[in-house]
Amino acid sequence: MDEQEFTPAGLRLMQGLTQQVTATRPDLVNSDATVGELAWVYGKDHGSVGRTWRHRLWFDGDTVVGWGWVFLPYRVVRSDGKMREVTTANLAWQVHPDRPGLFDEILDWYDDEAAHVERATTARAVNEDALGRLAAHGFAFDAKVGGDKGHWVQLNARDLVQIDDPVLPVGFRFRTADQVGPIAAVKAHRDAWHPSSFTEQSFEGVRVIWPYRGDLHVLVEAPDGTMAATAIIWLDEQGRTAEFEPVGTHQQYRRQGLGAALLRFGMLRARDAGADRMLVTCLGAPAYAAARELYYSVGFTELTRDVPHIKPAG
Repeated sequence: MDEQEFTPAGLRLMQGLTQQVTATRPDLVNSDATVGELAWVYGKDHGSVGRTWRHRLWFDGDTVVGWGWVFLPYRVVRSDGKMREVTTANLAWQVHPDRPGLFDEILDWYDDEAAHVERATTARAVNEDALGRLAAHGFAFDAKVGGDKGHWVQLNARDLVQIDDPVLPVGFRFRTADQVGPIAAVKAHRDAWHPSSFTEQSFEGVRVIWPYRGDLHVLVEAPDGTMAATAIIWLDEQGRTAEFEPVGTHQQYRRQGLGAALLRFGMLRARDAGADRMLVTCLGAPAYAAARELYYSVGFTELTRDVPHIKPAG
């Protein structure tokens, strides 16, 4: 095991394990362990709440075969001036499929780091071994998060062989973050997810993390110059896989087909950059069908889903 300052180099090692698992068992890559999700969360939040993180890597020789990333409770100020307070700890984790027993060590470490608070984590529905280990460590299915109105997520995938042409309403046009600049890109995110804690400092953190590329950060510009939709594409050239994270539309420009058009535009760019498979995560509960149906409408199908678990403090 190895625990030290959490740097971009350490993050890259974690992403390296994800790349290995994605190449052979993408259904076992946890939703918070994908290449894009790791980059997005670390990049945007390291400067503001990184002090509340704990991480550890497990090695076999020089090769990372497992890792854990604990998010302790924290508070941040959002764009509406209100405070967002998270009181539960959360564990993101990944192990190599050949080393499932490492999950026991990761859970023991998690208990040591966050015993004083309620602890959440998740595993893929197909990962029966991990689900059994969670139960053995005192974790139980989180019926609130995992129910029909809960915030559990599913992983969706599609190939990039046949992509319909993206069509925008008259006067709208596609742009990239390289073209519009950071101020406009940040505003696009904040408008899509208001209220948001995303800032220009957050975006600067994202821009320096592998594998961010400004030409794969795509947007839709409205006739008045407003950035009406936004999506970041994370390209794993080695695995020829690309991932959308995040995807959002300005609250005043929804239900105009902008999201579907942007996804198709982004997939074309990802394919041109070398990807032959596309991934995206979304809420899977029936109460949040809109996002899921958007991805289905452009050719994605469900690959697997998360099963959230919780353990009381102490």
